[in-house]
Amino acid sequence: MRISDFYRRTGFTLIELLVVMAVIATLLSIVAPRYFNSVDRAREAVLRQNLSIMRDAIDKFYADRGVYPLNLEQLVEERYIRAIPIDPMTDSAFTWIEIPPPDEEVVEGVYDIHSSSDKQALDGTFYDKW
Repeated sequence: MRISDFYRRTGFTLIELLVVMAVIATLLSIVAPRYFNSVDRAREAVLRQNLSIMRDAIDKFYADRGVYPLNLEQLVEERYIRAIPIDPMTDSAFTWIEIPPPDEEVVEGVYDIHSSSDKQALDGTFYDKW
């Protein structure tokens, strides 16, 4: 066997390369939707956790002082939370919607908190209703 014959026989044909590319494309089309759904599920889990932490801090503030905090920054200043968490749906810590107390006698304060995102969750509910 000559050296030139050896080099001609090594390597892949165009058909072989196209078959491999088609297999890779098929696998990617199966995996990609699952990946993006897992990213959305992770963001929703972070949003639920952030809401839970802030609502717990608001409740503790009210239990300690008898009044609701005037804003979220007051929770940080009084060290009920270290920092205002980032809303994973809007990627900002300053877009939270602060809900005032339902009691008509108390007109100031933050009673509850919601995301300002108007997008729909994977379960069909809207993030701003959580």
